[in-house]
Amino acid sequence: MASHAQDTGLITSGTSLVRRTMPAAVLAVIWTGAIAVTGLWWENTESISGSGAWLSEAGRITGLLAGYAAPVLIVLMARLPFLERGIGTDRIARWHAMGGRYLTGLLLAHIVLIIWGYALTGGKGIMTETVDIVFHYPDMLKATVGTLLLFAVAITSARAARRRLRYETWYYIHLGTYLAVALSFAHQISDGAQFVEPLASLAWQTLYLGAVLLVCWFRLCVPFLSDLRHRLRVAEVRREGPGTVSVFVTGRRLEKLRAKPGQFFRLQFMAPGLRWTAHPYSLSAPANPEYLRFTVKALGDHSAAAARLKPGTRVRAEGPYGAFTAAHRRSPKVLLLAAGVGITPLRALFETLPAAAGDLTLLYRASHSKDILFRSELEAIAAERGARLQFLVGRRSKVGELLTAENLKTIIPDLARHDVFLCGPESMTATAVAALRSAGVPRSRIHFESFAF
Repeated sequence: MASHAQDTGLITSGTSLVRRTMPAAVLAVIWTGAIAVTGLWWENTESISGSGAWLSEAGRITGLLAGYAAPVLIVLMARLPFLERGIGTDRIARWHAMGGRYLTGLLLAHIVLIIWGYALTGGKGIMTETVDIVFHYPDMLKATVGTLLLFAVAITSARAARRRLRYETWYYIHLGTYLAVALSFAHQISDGAQFVEPLASLAWQTLYLGAVLLVCWFRLCVPFLSDLRHRLRVAEVRREGPGTVSVFVTGRRLEKLRAKPGQFFRLQFMAPGLRWTAHPYSLSAPANPEYLRFTVKALGDHSAAAARLKPGTRVRAEGPYGAFTAAHRRSPKVLLLAAGVGITPLRALFETLPAAAGDLTLLYRASHSKDILFRSELEAIAAERGARLQFLVGRRSKVGELLTAENLKTIIPDLARHDVFLCGPESMTATAVAALRSAGVPRSRIHFESFAF
């Protein structure tokens, strides 16, 4: 029994420590860089006299921090494997979103403070100073265009705007971030007083060049090389339920992908209407040397078109990504909590996650019985493994909210001793996390990833 407990897949203390400390370590590096940037301003500022100078210097600090934030945000979304697997796509996306808000605020402050400070110092009006800066300072016209592009990205990234945009529209607007940063870079070097010193200028250019190289390698070169190596093709498209299909992908040396249950790929199907965007899809079965299975629900143009894919269609796949794996579990007891098509990564975990009989539970929330995916597969896995499987079926308007702390503790009395992996719509995730926390489950034992754009 003791040896079985050792084989339950609980990660070693050393590896666990690394994974627990990685987010804090990465944040520490980011904040250390921000402090160093502030120190660069301090080192090159001898004295400040007068309100105009105070405003101008505040504008320089916010400008430097905005200039630092831009490549940091780009690197966060460069899909570096050690970040994606060690921290998790969902958390990185949240950091990116929060950093984007900081960047937007810093840019606004930089613009207002610099114009105001320069206007006071030069005895000019705000409009006159604005025109003078934009049209007469080196590289400022390009920087102005870049700033407007960044503001456009920020506006379309707001939650209210995202809900009204197709994913493809949002995706292409978001690509404008790279152009915006490129247009703004020259102005930082030519107009930044802190970069008169060659060493400071070299360090700043190295920061930006490093970000460019990381993006080019991991967003362009790695997928291209993977495409050449694995030659992925659609083998079969199988209907699983209303508006839901499984896409079976085959190729060469699939075992070399080292995909783990719970992870996802960004798939780009080389078919009309699909070849220009890549969408995230989780593995709905453990990867094997013969095929990868992805289950897709028609929630948009891209996912709906997946049902019409023909066998033989080429597939470009970025990944595997994500930290939604057994490696992050901390307890022998595990609850898998799914809703809707969120069952896809949990289906793979349900089959593979090591656990003693009675220690693994899957709760599957669905509005209708017909919406339950993989019912026969899940029942077979539960019977074979001695795991618990329960379907929570019914519309909320008729049965009420089933994912409450009281209801979950009734189903699983020792819920607080479980690790919980949950996947479903954004609203369900928020409801479930609140219920689990209320039921006494530590935040560190609640694992989820969201792919909402």
